[in-house]
Amino acid sequence: MHVPKKPKAIRIAILWRTRRMLRRGGAAARKFMPARSSFSNVIYWVVVGFLFLPLFVLVLYSFNSGRQATWQGFSFEWYQKLVMASPELWRAFFNSVIIAFGSALMSTIIGTLAAVGTARYSFKLKSFVSTMSFVPMILPEIVVGVSLLIFFAGVGLKLGLATVWIAHTTFNLPFVYLLVSARMEESDPSIVEAARDLGANEMQILFRIILPMALPGILSAFLTAVTLSLEDFVITFFVTGPGGTTLPLYIYSMIRFGVSPVINALSAVMVAGTVILIYPMRNFLKVFAAR
Repeated sequence: MHVPKKPKAIRIAILWRTRRMLRRGGAAARKFMPARSSFSNVIYWVVVGFLFLPLFVLVLYSFNSGRQATWQGFSFEWYQKLVMASPELWRAFFNSVIIAFGSALMSTIIGTLAAVGTARYSFKLKSFVSTMSFVPMILPEIVVGVSLLIFFAGVGLKLGLATVWIAHTTFNLPFVYLLVSARMEESDPSIVEAARDLGANEMQILFRIILPMALPGILSAFLTAVTLSLEDFVITFFVTGPGGTTLPLYIYSMIRFGVSPVINALSAVMVAGTVILIYPMRNFLKVFAAR
């Protein structure tokens, strides 16, 4: 049956009325939206300043020409000396990077599999395993460090870079498990059931459905583990040995002789590298999570 089109004037009137109704609806909705509080804005900028002002001062004084805490002029002197720094400094830096990415990779693999297993399967002691996984997060770092030291001594494992890697993997596991578990709880279980009804086996479900859905949480957990490993001092202090000195330990050993501004330059480079790494990853996670 042919339906005649409405005259152009009527169609324009309908569109104009619809547009006016949408505007009224938007205005009505904005009335119920909470107004921005100036006090909240003040608190926000105070917190941002509290967090980032020390980093700004650190980067600023990496360009200071003098060694003192007073500004004596702009200079790239400490960046030039950073390139020519002692081999011990660069060895400690690369040890920190290797330990950070190595322990983050291992803890992400184990923590992801643990989160998938506890989220999708029921077994005895499931609640016990979930509860005990958070114990390393609750205990003080000095307790964890002493416990690992006693364990390594008991099994006869020589302290060094390997023991630092094991220790960092151990205290990173709960954070990875927590982040991936939170992502698993947000996923839709009906997708997995639909894939099983269509004949997919467990490995196909794991690699083609579960892990892609949990990928934002996995990447967030990996970056968190890298950060925690790079800045750790207490646990590393107890489990390190010859050849296992990391950057925080090296900086601590320099305190009695006075910390060189070269460390400021190195810290500024690390801050810039972190921003360059994290910002594209953040945008990727936002786009991926929106799909």
